[in-house]
Amino acid sequence: MKVKIIPSKANGTAIAPPSKSMAHRALICASFTESSRVNGIGKSRDVDVTLDCLEKLGAKIERAEDSVIIGGFKPQNIPDGSEIYCHESGSTLRFFIPLCMLGKGKTYISGAPRLMERPLTVYETLAEELGIEFSLKDGILTVGGGLRAGDYSVDGSISSQFITGLLFALSCIPEKSTLTVTGKFESASYVDLTLSALKTFGKTVVRNKNTYEINRETDFISTDYTVEGDWSSSAFLDAFGLIGGSIRVKGLNDKTIQGDAVYRGFYKKLAKSYNTYDLSNCPDLAPILFALAAVLHGGEFTGTARLKIKESDRAEAMKAELAKIGCDITVEKNRVIIPKAELHAPTVPISSHNDHRIAMAMGVILTLLGGEIEGAEAVTKSYPSFWLTLTELQNGLEFYA
Repeated sequence: MKVKIIPSKANGTAIAPPSKSMAHRALICASFTESSRVNGIGKSRDVDVTLDCLEKLGAKIERAEDSVIIGGFKPQNIPDGSEIYCHESGSTLRFFIPLCMLGKGKTYISGAPRLMERPLTVYETLAEELGIEFSLKDGILTVGGGLRAGDYSVDGSISSQFITGLLFALSCIPEKSTLTVTGKFESASYVDLTLSALKTFGKTVVRNKNTYEINRETDFISTDYTVEGDWSSSAFLDAFGLIGGSIRVKGLNDKTIQGDAVYRGFYKKLAKSYNTYDLSNCPDLAPILFALAAVLHGGEFTGTARLKIKESDRAEAMKAELAKIGCDITVEKNRVIIPKAELHAPTVPISSHNDHRIAMAMGVILTLLGGEIEGAEAVTKSYPSFWLTLTELQNGLEFYA
């Protein structure tokens, strides 16, 4: 799908979509209970993928308009030969691998080609140490059973998703386990979301510095839970306030523990002058921050190494697309430098790189300049109604097949 954006200031009120990060975690925790209701899950493709995988592995699910009743999933009972498809959801893939390691035999896990190229070394090393089968061939990952209680360590510099996946799996084992995060602990706030979800559904994990203790003293309990608004997605809506628009975003929890809520502090600095920003704990904010920096005063961004392993190589993708509007950025191994630039409308279509955050970030900027975006359907991954929301906030948006 292609969208054409005509320059126009965005004004009005928008409702924050539900947090995809919290929806994933709540649905997985709820599935371990006898029966729970999770409300406000939204319609993102990634969340639908997680629900589909839970159902294929044994969870009982009743779907309603914007909620599900879910429960009865016991990972130790995953049948030998089960198959799941994770589409493009990195969270689903990395959360489910250790759950499948609890199963009765082999589980076959696949997804989109880009997803299956993303690093899985943490789990591969763990499987080798435990003698668990773990092999990737022709885009299909074969995972054997055999994960047991123990004292584990994980490198925290690759992705917090590995830590979350192991916390889920170890919480399903009767005996006590510990999980220690070594090295630089990046995106730690996402693990805080995991601990919050576990606690909400009855399972307490004790944290002592960078070590987590998981035991059987508490168990999963049925709960009625509502997913809060997503600060990551709201960053795109609030961005209009920095480029001449005025958007009031409703549905956010001001006491949230979502790490991407830091964007409001970043926006204040972006609006004033050239500054340096550390994205180690909030890499998903990178595309919109890069775009805004190009429009405003420029900026230097560190902690960007992991952008290579997202839905696209996000630093390089933004470099390519910002160049089309007159901003030449510098991409280094763990730093991105963006100068203030004289921007112009692109003479060729902007590419989404099949990345929802690239599409939305460039969509925000094109409300200033005008232009077309190809692959605009990428937003269905996290914020399916983004373009429809934009039509309600400004008058210059057209859709093409």
